[in-house]
Amino acid sequence: MKDVTQLYEMLKKIQEPKGYFFNWNKQLVFDLLQALLTNKDRYGYMCCPCRLATADRKKDEDIICPCVYRVPDVAEYGTCYCGLYVSADWNAGKIPIQTVPERRPLDKIPY
Repeated sequence: MKDVTQLYEMLKKIQEPKGYFFNWNKQLVFDLLQALLTNKDRYGYMCCPCRLATADRKKDEDIICPCVYRVPDVAEYGTCYCGLYVSADWNAGKIPIQTVPERRPLDKIPY
């Protein structure tokens, strides 16, 4: 899939029934989706564009979008780490915008 609009429509259809919505900031969303497509071309999988990947799928499986940290991030902050996925309440302004701390363990972050 090369087209950001196609990816947007596909993911929206899959994620909204699960209670995960795209950020109201559509430019941010499209930038992040484009970065996911770039990472797919680069690594062969869509890893989070806001984190460093190793190019080893096994090592990066926790940050393949949607990452394993999305569920606790959205539950606690109303948004995931990169701001792609949010709750309906976050989009409606019922949850204050906060910086989401990195949950990925330090030993998984390549330096």
